Amino acid sequence: MTMRPTDDNKVIPQHRFTRRMQRGRLKTIAILPSLITLINGVAGFSSIGLAARGSYAMAGYAIFIAMIADMLDGRVARMSHSTSSFGGQLDSLSDMLSFGAAPAFLSLNLMMHYHGSLIGDAKLLFGDLFERFIWLTCVVYLCCCAIRLARFNVENTEDETAHMSFIGLPSPAAAGILASLVVLFKHVLHDAAADTTLFTVVRWTILYILPFVTLGAGVLMVSRVRYPHVVNQYLRGRKPITYLAWTGVTVGIIYLFGLQPALVISFGAFAISGLVRWGWLYMTRKRLLGPKPPKSDHPAEQS
Repeated sequence: MTMRPTDDNKVIPQHRFTRRMQRGRLKTIAILPSLITLINGVAGFSSIGLAARGSYAMAGYAIFIAMIADMLDGRVARMSHSTSSFGGQLDSLSDMLSFGAAPAFLSLNLMMHYHGSLIGDAKLLFGDLFERFIWLTCVVYLCCCAIRLARFNVENTEDETAHMSFIGLPSPAAAGILASLVVLFKHVLHDAAADTTLFTVVRWTILYILPFVTLGAGVLMVSRVRYPHVVNQYLRGRKPITYLAWTGVTVGIIYLFGLQPALVISFGAFAISGLVRWGWLYMTRKRLLGPKPPKSDHPAEQS
């Protein structure tokens, strides 16, 4: 803080300067929501450590634990009427670690580990171009996540009614896309019953599309595509009975396909739904407005 005296010949006394500094000092915090937020950050850090050791599936599950903590901390803070600017800033720092750095590092490590098998003989033709592309996609994802969280902090309001939707893909959903693909890859890779042609194709498909999915998730985070707040829009309060039917469909998908494929389907469908809705609204608005009238070259009509 910069203190300017009213008179250039006078200096602010030390006790007055210290008292002014103490006014802006944080004195109390909400313990329980802050602890839950720190669990979010610890889970993200654990994911990075597990990915560095090669435990990619466990690293992916650690990101899902961070998501659960991220859903709970804000809810607990609002229920206890202890929301604060400190909690919001702590939440963003934890989110940057758990949903920015951890998924980017997890994807990078997995793709670099299988880089030789992934590119195969094409390395003689492309050299390390594909390896650089992998690095680029993860760096872009990390930067987009940082921009997404900073923009959210600037545009965010504490009014709960304003939290019915998000502008841009939420960072937990983007991290869930990458983590679910990694978890599915490791599940198929180590499942003895999955040693068939179909599952082999699934494994290599995940490896080849993962860089592009990482890049796309990063771009969607900084986009202006609107996404619904699932808890506030579909689960909170009294809802139509059709919402219960869709919940049953989701449980059925998990039972039918298993947890790992269901996670990929859920996060992927959520990301695609925002794009589909944005495209539908864009086309509808364009159809309602109609084609633009052609410009006339006649001077009298232009005046």
